[in-house]
Amino acid sequence: MAAVSLSVSTVKPLGDRVFVKVSAAEEKTAGGILLPDNAKEKPQVGEIVNIGPGKRNDDGSRSEPEVKVGDKVLYSKYAGTDIKLGSEEYVLLSEKDILAIVS
Repeated sequence: MAAVSLSVSTVKPLGDRVFVKVSAAEEKTAGGILLPDNAKEKPQVGEIVNIGPGKRNDDGSRSEPEVKVGDKVLYSKYAGTDIKLGSEEYVLLSEKDILAIVS
């Protein structure tokens, strides 16, 4: 079996899915205490790097995604599938799991 090399440019989400680059986790608490790796919370903010063509409607047409590449978004805590490409972490999630666009 041949090995498959994945990169951000080779991953194309299907339907209403989006590919999000996860922001770095906080290293310190508000009080200045350094956090060990196992105590860090999973970030819920990331930047969209690729989007699918949109959800298919009942009549067969596609609805345009509300987000675009480059948007910073806030998404549900336990949503999506975590993917690691190289040293970068990404999450593949459905557009309905996006809670807000962060400016």
